[in-house]
Amino acid sequence: MNAPICATCGTQFPPQAGLPDTCPICDDERQYVGSQGQQWTSLSTLQAERRNRIEDHEPKLTGIGTEPKFGIGQRALLVQTPQGNVLWDCITLIDDATIQAVRALGGISAIAISHPHYYSCMVEWSQAFGGVPIHLHAADREHVVRPDPAIVFWEGDTQALPGGLTIIRCGGHFAGSAVLHWPAGAQGRGALLTGDSIQVVQDRRWVSFMRSYPNLIPLPARAVQHIVDSVEPYAYDRIYGAWWETVVAHDAGQAVRASAERYMRALEGTGF
Repeated sequence: MNAPICATCGTQFPPQAGLPDTCPICDDERQYVGSQGQQWTSLSTLQAERRNRIEDHEPKLTGIGTEPKFGIGQRALLVQTPQGNVLWDCITLIDDATIQAVRALGGISAIAISHPHYYSCMVEWSQAFGGVPIHLHAADREHVVRPDPAIVFWEGDTQALPGGLTIIRCGGHFAGSAVLHWPAGAQGRGALLTGDSIQVVQDRRWVSFMRSYPNLIPLPARAVQHIVDSVEPYAYDRIYGAWWETVVAHDAGQAVRASAERYMRALEGTGF
């Protein structure tokens, strides 16, 4: 049976005889159903039409993204550590060439995902590397549309992973939205891998925070402050967002603090 994939967000559903009526990820106010209505595709179709670009951002950090763009267009990040590699966030397309390339980099020991928009084909990725655990925050459990024994729901504010990595629940975009702290990143100065829980904007000196990016729904000041407070204890000089170009190359901690202050001034209507 076919495992349908939503063409708008890239989420894969369980194998089934027909097609789902809707994609609940896209029906949610944080996402959208395209103007042409709900559209579906399959992994085999994507494998025939697209390829994955695999490219290093820095030593031990490899980006994996699909070309031409599919769905939301994010790229995943493979963090390589002596204790095992972690795939941060996920993409829909997985094929033999990608599996071989990732194995050449040491494979995958665990998958961790920032929020439901990037669940994509997480089960296929896990199965391709021996059923490795998929770490999702329990607060987002209701958004999982393809359950699998590999999914591990963690609770609380942080979750340790191999290689000194830490998942940090910061909330905001989703109740369980998270970022990944990589202490060895940026030549040992530390890096945050943020998806769009903390969104790197066009001016790479700044970031932003939203409940919905496509529908432009802001977050309240208390949620923004909570995000800042969640990452403040961790040393980081660089941020890698959800797309190839969304990188704050240096002074990222100051960028987060200054961006939050600017955001909250805008909400209050002061300083303009």
